[in-house]
Amino acid sequence: MSSYQELVNQAKALMAQAEDVRKQELANVIADIKSKMKEFGITAADLGISGGSRKARAAKAPMVVKYRGPNGEVWGGGLGRKPDWVNALGADIEKYRV
Repeated sequence: MSSYQELVNQAKALMAQAEDVRKQELANVIADIKSKMKEFGITAADLGISGGSRKARAAKAPMVVKYRGPNGEVWGGGLGRKPDWVNALGADIEKYRV
């Protein structure tokens, strides 16, 4: 019968081995995908992804200003909570339309 520590060491060794195999399989899958993309002329844009890093995000379109407040504040008039300065104006918001 194996001791607890021996089993823990075996489990750690197996996990390290599994991680090495995962990395190798991942490298093979990525190489296969790149090969298929090159063969068929597929780009990252065709797949709906950016060509940048995984953490890269698509840039937001700049907000279209529809209203400019008395102190230069701006608001696009979109969905969501209205800015405090808009609420303070009440029904007179149309006279601040840009």
